[in-house]
Amino acid sequence: ISINAAISACEKAIEWEKALHLFTSMKLSGVEVDAVAFSTAISACSSAGEWEKACQLFSVMLNCTVESNTIAFNAIISACERSGEWKKALRFLNVMLQSSLELNTITCGAAIGACQQVGEWEKALQLFSAM
Repeated sequence: ISINAAISACEKAIEWEKALHLFTSMKLSGVEVDAVAFSTAISACSSAGEWEKACQLFSVMLNCTVESNTIAFNAIISACERSGEWKKALRFLNVMLQSSLELNTITCGAAIGACQQVGEWEKALQLFSAM
């Protein structure tokens, strides 16, 4: 829990490299890495505009034994929103829906915001209507 708090502090300070260093050291030291740790590291990358790193972390999470959750999907969809990667945001939203995870206002707002940010207002309206 304290490492997650330190990673979160790095996110707030927009120190994504330090956050990733802490995350990596957590894994190397044998500490169990859960969806909270992944989500926090993804958010740290997202806050610094490092959406590609966020996507890499998310892919690692999906390919290991960590069970993803709504918070992790919110983090990656928000990363895509911040970077204008609306198509990726919608792909992650579809994966989330296929995983039977519950959408919340953060999920919906980030997906709609990703579309709105790049002028995909029709897609944003479709999402809004569907949610």
